[in-house]
Amino acid sequence: MPEAKIDIIDRKILAHLQQDAHMTMEKLAEAVGLSPSPCARRVRNLEAAGVIKRYVAVVDQDKAGLPVSVFASIKLERQREDELDRFARAIARWPEIVECYLMTGQRDYLLRIVVKDLPAYEAFLKRTLTRLEGVASIESSFALSQVKHAQGLPVE
Repeated sequence: MPEAKIDIIDRKILAHLQQDAHMTMEKLAEAVGLSPSPCARRVRNLEAAGVIKRYVAVVDQDKAGLPVSVFASIKLERQREDELDRFARAIARWPEIVECYLMTGQRDYLLRIVVKDLPAYEAFLKRTLTRLEGVASIESSFALSQVKHAQGLPVE
């Protein structure tokens, strides 16, 4: 893949696409001060370099019937590379886990788990996380409300 060299125009393109990836190339070009052909070339270059990974629809969590976000802190029995890799492979299979971070500090992983209600989380916990080999402890925290959730990165 080509290495990404991002200039101010590319950053403007990224900012606009993060707001509306469905906009036409003509609208995008106008918004960043280019004609459509050079703008399209820049978008293709950003895609080829992996800066733009994919295009997705942003789904409203509540309206999709999944209003509960649970943050689970996971401590493993051992932090060896093979154990970390095994954990990462296992949690990748479960769609309820929408985010997973390897952490520093007292816990090894922080997960954001999305479910429809508390019984659904209890079932997920019992049938998956607690059965996963190598997990020493799990601490769950329930989000009361979402104060901010940015879809895009601060590219400008």
